[in-house]
Amino acid sequence: MPSQDPQAIRLSKRLASDIGCSRAEAEHYIDAGFVTVDGQVQDTPGARVLPDQTVALQSGADLRPIQQVTLLLHKPAGYSLRPVAPGQKGDSALDLLVPAHLADVDTPQPMVPVSRHFRHQQFVLPMARAASGLVVFSQDARTIRHLTDDAGLIEQEFLAEVRGQMIEDGLALLANGLFIDGDRLPPLKASWQNETHLRFALKRISPDWLAAICAELGLELVGLKRLRIGRISLGKLPLGQWRYLQGYERF
Repeated sequence: MPSQDPQAIRLSKRLASDIGCSRAEAEHYIDAGFVTVDGQVQDTPGARVLPDQTVALQSGADLRPIQQVTLLLHKPAGYSLRPVAPGQKGDSALDLLVPAHLADVDTPQPMVPVSRHFRHQQFVLPMARAASGLVVFSQDARTIRHLTDDAGLIEQEFLAEVRGQMIEDGLALLANGLFIDGDRLPPLKASWQNETHLRFALKRISPDWLAAICAELGLELVGLKRLRIGRISLGKLPLGQWRYLQGYERF
């Protein structure tokens, strides 16, 4: 292994020497994913390389601030949005945010995954562990602030699997504002997709209310899947995979 060889040196030191830049500039190039070692991207400044290894700076490399990214994940049911502590049962959605789970979708992805894309990712618009569907993780402060401060203004669409028989005029009651425990909920849109699945479009209502809403309608909520957040839909994103939010996409 290069790290065990006495001739191996830090990649940042080697790059700085090879191209005549400062160590800080070299670390920026590496962290931004602009440096290859023997043809493979290496984004760890502290990685060690041997004298006979080829270190190259890719064309187009620059010193502009590193872009913060937002990741869209198709979360499977049963996955927590938070890290799972050692010894605890269950899976964390964060474990799916790795290059191996980048979806092969029709839309070209704007960048090549590097390790910095997965650091300090924060989920927004929480969703229950038992639910599946679209989840947003972001490093970008503007995106986080928008989806947090304006959460009540952003429509979310859910597909609910239900059992039972809906009460008479149930959809009309939802459209007018359903009463639960004496409180009137904001009006919401709902429609039957088939005999066992209801689509809900929510604003100013947490998805945590959907179980109680279904119960008030005479239904049992069996499963829940988030299909859309604002203008961003789950689309064809495969289960357990993620993609980058494109620069032109807006919630």
